Amino acid sequence: MRLTKQSNYAVRILMYCASNDSLSKIADIAEFYDISETFLFKILQILNNAGFVETVRGRHGGIKLKRDSAEIGLGEVIRATEDNFDMAECFDLESNTCPLIGSCGFNHALHRALTAFFDVLDEYTIADLTDNRRNIRVLLELDSAVRSAPKRAEA
Repeated sequence: MRLTKQSNYAVRILMYCASNDSLSKIADIAEFYDISETFLFKILQILNNAGFVETVRGRHGGIKLKRDSAEIGLGEVIRATEDNFDMAECFDLESNTCPLIGSCGFNHALHRALTAFFDVLDEYTIADLTDNRRNIRVLLELDSAVRSAPKRAEA
């Protein structure tokens, strides 16, 4: 199973916001993760509709978490950002052509695996992912000393 870039960046955006003491600027997030603002806006729409973030409009606007990071479950985010979890043809009853659908052990095993996958993700929150907040802030360059330091030249 592989998650889409949309889910990957959705989690990263939420981590960014959880680690930021002030409003997160869309341009800063897009630049940091090297993604287009258009793609970022698409993800933000999903995150906003799901109640994870809220936007503040205006010159000094940006985005922030709508709920505490400890209340945003990782499994909840993945469910909101992925279109489907059809691991095999038989998961989609509308397009399934497998004649074994009613008695196939493979289908049962995949359903159990998917359930286990979400059981693990449901154990984590965005707060858990940003547990080492100080290091995350440095890596995200959210501290003014890090932002104003000269960039190191590649050797």
